[in-house]
Amino acid sequence: MKKLLLALGAALFFSLGVSAQAEIAFEKDVHDFGTMKQHGDASTEFVFKNTGSEPLIVSNAKGSCGCTVPEWPREPIQPGQSSVIKVKYDSKRLGPINKSVTITSNGSDQPKVIRIKGNIEAAPKADESAMPVKEPTMAPSAN
Repeated sequence: MKKLLLALGAALFFSLGVSAQAEIAFEKDVHDFGTMKQHGDASTEFVFKNTGSEPLIVSNAKGSCGCTVPEWPREPIQPGQSSVIKVKYDSKRLGPINKSVTITSNGSDQPKVIRIKGNIEAAPKADESAMPVKEPTMAPSAN
C-alpha cells in the first residue's frame, strides 16, 4: 500500500511539474494581402504572445519556399509578453500567393503554421506615348 501511495504521489508531483510551460498564441494565423501590384510591399507581421508560465523560445521559422522569408525573435519571450514574426514575400512573382511559415518553439510539441495569401498582378508598363519627346538639338554651324 505504501508503494502505491508513493507511486501516486510521484506521478502527481511530476504531472504538476510538466504543466508549467511556454505557450504561443497568435493574434491571427493567416494574412491576406488581397490583390496587389508586382514589386509592391508584400511584408507583414504576425503578433504572438507567450500565454504560458515559462519563457517562450522560438527556435526556427521556415518558409514553404525561398520566396517567403520569415524573421523571428532570437531572445526568449517572457510569460505575458508579446513579440512579432515578420514575413516578407518576393512580390516580383505573378499570380496567386498561398504560402506558409512553420514555427518551431518550446510553446508546443507540434510546430505552428501561419500563412500568407493573396494575388500579385503585373505592374503597369510605362506608356511610351506619354513620355516627352526630346527634339534633336542642332549645333550652330561654323560659317
